[in-house]
Amino acid sequence: MGYLLKEKRVIVSGASSGIGREIVKRLATQFKCEVYGIGRNEERLKELKNSLPDPDKFRYALFDVSKRENWEAFKKQLEAENFMPDMLVNNAGFLLPFSKAENHSAEDAENILSTNYLSCFYSFKSLLPLLEKSPSPAIVNVSSSAALAPVVGTALYSASKSALKSFTECLAMDYKGKIYVAGVYPGFTKTDIFSHQLHASKSKILDAVTTPADKAVKRIIRKIKRKKTCIVTGADARAMNFFYRLFPALTTKAIRSVLKKSKLEIFKDVF
Repeated sequence: MGYLLKEKRVIVSGASSGIGREIVKRLATQFKCEVYGIGRNEERLKELKNSLPDPDKFRYALFDVSKRENWEAFKKQLEAENFMPDMLVNNAGFLLPFSKAENHSAEDAENILSTNYLSCFYSFKSLLPLLEKSPSPAIVNVSSSAALAPVVGTALYSASKSALKSFTECLAMDYKGKIYVAGVYPGFTKTDIFSHQLHASKSKILDAVTTPADKAVKRIIRKIKRKKTCIVTGADARAMNFFYRLFPALTTKAIRSVLKKSKLEIFKDVF
């Protein structure tokens, strides 16, 4: 049996742009869900709310997801508003510029790990008591294709998304039969997280393998409805997943070779 999305109550982090924004739009419009978006850009969240056919289906909260205390405060806010969620979508995250690991600071490491990975643990820990009250609880963690096959120049990002992948897979086993848990692994997607890299590269090849956010989300939602636990979107991500499983050393070597030969500006601090 699939997962029924109609009229669910859903929390989506990173809701102001990219994949998170498209998830909000599709859930609120197609499935008449009540969605609580989390972000840090109020102007974008207001614009998103006003763009929906029924703005009352969407409300938002402004806070930094990397802080544990913010999730605890959000839980109390949900209880006060009697918003008992059926699904939690952890989508917030960011990508550092492509570079060798030595060029990143300890602060960079702490920030990306706390945002891309620890925030998902904090949200799970805080909101689990509320999710368990739902007749059909679900947790969807948006990771990255970099968790399927490491990419040169993304040591901290790959580490944070790999940690999220393992965490998600363990949650799926811990709560099997009780909570539907899925991991999402997008390849290059046309979102803010890649926007400055794509703009700087001016590469037709890179642009060709980059999936529009709405197309990626259409596939994600379709897989959620089928209760898939591993959701890979984008031709590049599917290729990375397939070949890394069979030839891990060869695949990472090939990725490095292709990126080096591209001579793109975004990889100048890598090679």
